[in-house]
Amino acid sequence: MNTKIEEIDGKYVATLVGEMDTIAATEAEEVLKPLYTSDGKDVVIDCKDLEYIASSGLRILLSILKGAKANGSKVVMRSVNDDIKNVFQLTGFIDLFDFE
Repeated sequence: MNTKIEEIDGKYVATLVGEMDTIAATEAEEVLKPLYTSDGKDVVIDCKDLEYIASSGLRILLSILKGAKANGSKVVMRSVNDDIKNVFQLTGFIDLFDFE
């Protein structure tokens, strides 16, 4: 799993690459923790190359969403493939996030 955060056009863009299983989610959380307090900037989670997400990865995304909303920001999931979108659908997370 490869995870990085960049600031682009006044937004935080987090790129997730690979499989976010339980072990990878622990490592990814360390990289993504700054997004828990987004400083009023919107957050884009780029999932173009995300192949799998475990429940621990969903928990991280939910923490990012809660922190962003508390600061008046929004979180957008970008380029989510059908398999990952299905996980969001099955867990009810589909209604929590914006998708583009």
